[in-house]
Amino acid sequence: MLVIGQKAPDFTLQNEAGDLVSLSDFKDQTCVLYFYPKDDTPGCTTQACSYRDSSHEFVKRGVKVIGISKDDVKSHKKFQEKFQLNFTILADPDTTVVQRYDVWKEKSMYGKKYMGVARTTFVIEKGIIKAIFENVDPKNDVEMVLNFLDQQ
Repeated sequence: MLVIGQKAPDFTLQNEAGDLVSLSDFKDQTCVLYFYPKDDTPGCTTQACSYRDSSHEFVKRGVKVIGISKDDVKSHKKFQEKFQLNFTILADPDTTVVQRYDVWKEKSMYGKKYMGVARTTFVIEKGIIKAIFENVDPKNDVEMVLNFLDQQ
């Protein structure tokens, strides 16, 4: 289990364009790393569009936004194009990073249990975890993160 104050696990994944992106690429800045269940679903679209619509607030604060799900590069590209998302989305189809960040959890829908990505947001500053928001509401994730950043 990851905790505030510890070094964030580094990783390298493909983005929506198929390019490799590593967390260490942003070692000298603050990143918002948000894990979400699935591209182009109602909650995930709400969350992604909130980050898109608030991008100027993150740019103003010098913060990089990165979304991660287990969807593949092709799915991410479609999602990004459909909603004109203006931030990086990383593909983790084998759930390596999702598991490393301990957001691969047992879920339940209609009485059926399955494994999936728990909607979780991390604020990482210079490689150190500064905040962890678990089970976030896609409607107010961005507001919570911006409030946290403003208190720093």
